[in-house]
Amino acid sequence: MTWWRLFFLSLVVACFSTGPASAHPEDEFCVGDSGMDPALCRALQNMDRAPDAGARGSGFTETETIDFDRPALETFSLYVKIGVQHILPGGLDHILFVLAMFFSTRRWRPLLIQISAFTVAHTITLGMVAAGVFAPPASIVEPLIAATIAFVAIENLVFKEMTRWRPAIVFGFGLIHGMGFAGFFGSLGLPDDQFWSALIGFNIGVEIGQLAVVALAALLLWPVKQRISEGLYRHAFVWPASGFIGLVGAYWAIERVLSG
Repeated sequence: MTWWRLFFLSLVVACFSTGPASAHPEDEFCVGDSGMDPALCRALQNMDRAPDAGARGSGFTETETIDFDRPALETFSLYVKIGVQHILPGGLDHILFVLAMFFSTRRWRPLLIQISAFTVAHTITLGMVAAGVFAPPASIVEPLIAATIAFVAIENLVFKEMTRWRPAIVFGFGLIHGMGFAGFFGSLGLPDDQFWSALIGFNIGVEIGQLAVVALAALLLWPVKQRISEGLYRHAFVWPASGFIGLVGAYWAIERVLSG
């Protein structure tokens, strides 16, 4: 079995063995290094271990405080790491969306245009939602994110090259993905005096994670692109990858609608 078949087989196993929940592991905050802000996580663990924790419930009392006393640069660095980990390995749905953009073109310039549009868009809604300007429910955002994955992948199957309207579509879809990022960021439990350093760091971490996905895909596939014809590349790589991504996106969209 060739290396690229092993690559796509591993993606299939990852998607259907972990399910949609693996894309946003909010229920595993205190596991490993990729969850809730460490200060809040420690406070919750201490409360849970307290003798009267069952009687008090899971909420904080008015007299309880959390020690977030750390430099802004330290918070920034911490949330860069959290942002990266939210994509790698936590954000499988965002990974598939980025790969769908990658498989839409053989050229760097159209790919960079899409990535730039996606980055600007999700930065806008990440900031707005995280700042409390509006709060879309996850039951709507999560199925929409999955639908965007399916749409972009299916468009790769229909059109041989990136369409003129693709950057506008990616921008609109980026607004939706930004809401998903904001939902995760808001769940980390950060107080107001740490907000901006954490938000900027988290967004930069997300970008690093997404660019790492593009870089890895380019490292694996772009050398192949230069040695085979466009038609062979589409048949051997673009169609199988986009078809798989489209199916996963559609499956997630339906599953999330039914479970929401």
